[in-house]
Formats: sequence, structure tokens, C-alpha cells
Amino acid sequence: MKPYSLFSWLERTWTRRWVLSLGLLMAAGAQAQTFASTETPDSFISKLTNHLLDVVKADPALRAGDIPKINALVNTQVMPHVNFERMTASAVGPMWRQATPAQRQQLTEEFKTLLVRSYAGALAQIKDQKVVVKKPRYAATDTEVLVRTEVRGSAEPLPIEYRLEKTTAPGGWRIYNLNVLGVWLVETYRSQFGSIASANGLDGLITTLRSRNNQAAAK
Repeated sequence: MKPYSLFSWLERTWTRRWVLSLGLLMAAGAQAQTFASTETPDSFISKLTNHLLDVVKADPALRAGDIPKINALVNTQVMPHVNFERMTASAVGPMWRQATPAQRQQLTEEFKTLLVRSYAGALAQIKDQKVVVKKPRYAATDTEVLVRTEVRGSAEPLPIEYRLEKTTAPGGWRIYNLNVLGVWLVETYRSQFGSIASANGLDGLITTLRSRNNQAAAK
């Protein structure tokens, strides 16, 4: 499968599963959520996601998919709560260990841009939903946890799971993967990224991602 066909297939196949979950992560507002120095994982996810829902509902530009505004807000409000480098490393797979610092930075930025552009249109679907955190299944001493939630307010509850790592970031936690309807975001991209990197090297993967992002920007 050619790279452009590959990414088109990914978008067609998975957008419906991730539109709301990624929309929550990609659309922080002008007023940042206030966290205690260390939140419980449940409290962290509940505050972050419900705050972002409220912000999106109140901002027509975000719901309309204003890419420059979304990008600016992702960089200032979302990045502190998401480990994009870890997400990118997992998506690239074993070849990440061979990447230079410059290649790692480029891969992370292009992957973030791909996600932002692919799912910006999803924000228009956010209306009266709310996020409910389900009963925890982790120990208080765990440094990596799974938080299970449901987005309610649509026809059927949408289950979303978040993998978090304990850090010194605001709130004490960062997201590094998410699962919607049994499908993990990082694993979905891993086989495709790995195939491109194996065939064309890491620079080839960067070029493919950049070309796909430029193509999307030109539409």
C-alpha cells in the first residue's frame, strides 16, 4: 500500500472511533485547567477532559476546526499533559532507538501535526457530552496506570481508556496512549510507520509524514 493510500485508509478506518477522544486532547482553551501538585489519576482525567469539553462547547472557532488556533493551544495547553515523544517512539517502533535527536524531534512534530489535522473536524461533534470515570483498578503506589472512562450524552456511551505515567508535570500525570472501542491509538500506527521506516529509513518516514501533512494543509 502506498504511503498516501495508507494514511487515507487509517483516517477512514479509525476517525469515527477517535473523533471525540482526540478532540478532547487537541482542543484546550485559553483558560488552563488548575490541578493540585499531585492528583489521583481519576481526578486528573476527569478534570482535564471535562474542562476541555466545556471549552470546546464555548468556542465556535475550535468547533469549526481552526487549525492555527488548535495548534497554538495544543502547544501551550495540551502538551504538558501528553507525552507525545513517548507516543511517537511507540508508534515508530524499534527504529526509534536509531533516530538522531533531530529526527526524533521531527518525527514527534509531524506525528502531532498528523493527529491534529486528521481529527480537527471532530470538534464540531462535541455538544452535550460529559466524561464519567469508571471504578479504578490500580494501586495507589502504581506509577503507570489505566484509567477507564465513558463519554456520555450521545446515543450510546463511548468507552475510552487512558494510559498514564506518573511525572512531575502539572497534576502529576501525563497521557501516553488511549484506547477507544478496543483500539489503541499508538498500536494502530505502529505497523504502518514501521513498514515505511523499514523500506525508506527514518528520513523516508519523516518525508512521508510531512508530505501527508502538507497535502492536508493544502485542502
